[in-house]
Amino acid sequence: MSDADTLFERIIAREIPAEIVHETETTLAFRDINPQAKTHVLVVPKTRYRTVGELAAADPQLLADVLTTAEEVARLEGLTGSGYRVVFNTGDDAGQTVYHVHAHVLGGEQLGLFGRYSGGSS
Repeated sequence: MSDADTLFERIIAREIPAEIVHETETTLAFRDINPQAKTHVLVVPKTRYRTVGELAAADPQLLADVLTTAEEVARLEGLTGSGYRVVFNTGDDAGQTVYHVHAHVLGGEQLGLFGRYSGGSS
């Protein structure tokens, strides 16, 4: 797949099926096909930016839309009372595999600590 045609762009275009949870004029939320928690939904802006930093610099309102959609997904999935996590992976070392910015909404169970670094203090 070319850099100009990401998996998420094909999902947004409805060329690839996905279990859509919520949609707005600017965002699409759908279930992750490889869930890392009981609830794992991806929120993508319909306009492509490679990373969250690029999105924040270019279109802060669209970043706000992504986060608002993440909150709505959490509400729809019944996560707001027990808690949930919103994660943006940026770059290869962080595990970003699709270079179309996306937020992971994770919850529905007790989530463990994340990251592997065990030294230092917090």
